[in-house]
Amino acid sequence: MTPKDLEERELHDDYKRKSIRIPPPKAMREVLSQLLAKRGYAQVQTAASCDAAWREAVGSKLAGDTRPGNVRRGVLDVLVRNPSVSSELGFLKTKIVKTLTKIIPEQKIRDLRFRVGNFD
Repeated sequence: MTPKDLEERELHDDYKRKSIRIPPPKAMREVLSQLLAKRGYAQVQTAASCDAAWREAVGSKLAGDTRPGNVRRGVLDVLVRNPSVSSELGFLKTKIVKTLTKIIPEQKIRDLRFRVGNFD
């Protein structure tokens, strides 16, 4: 190689090292998805749909003593007013899960977790 070729090669290698790589632009759907998740809008919609589905699945009598919470890893957290309601819901758990799966399949609910507490 001639000295000129070596010099050009060194310049080219130096340019490659110093160049700043600009990542490609993100897709609009990814940006919107991140924004909705960051602001919590998705959880608000999820909670509203779960609340309506919960009332339909358990009926008005039990819905008055319960409040559905968040779905995490397929488990719906439910706050119940007292232990007797929790016990009764425990007996109906499989039926409720099947009904919720039919009403809101996008939530992929596979189990329920009951916690006793106040929610007024």
